Amino acid sequence: MANTKSAAKRARQTRRRTLRNSSISSQLRSLQKRALAAAKTDANQIRAAISAIDKAAKRGAIHRNAAIRRKARLTKAFPSAK
Repeated sequence: MANTKSAAKRARQTRRRTLRNSSISSQLRSLQKRALAAAKTDANQIRAAISAIDKAAKRGAIHRNAAIRRKARLTKAFPSAK
């Protein structure tokens, strides 16, 4: 339990952000799995996943370097999807 009003507020903010970020991370995982499964046939899936990764990094849900790493792995799986 928080001892001060500001600590209680920070706890509330952290709880909200954690829920939001975990939802985004789950969505990203699903998109990446779908994109890798469809890598041979559908470049649009890869583009959608890369776009979602960029948005998550821009909003701070995932780290910028993690986004770069994830995009590199997707692009490596299907190089002509750029």
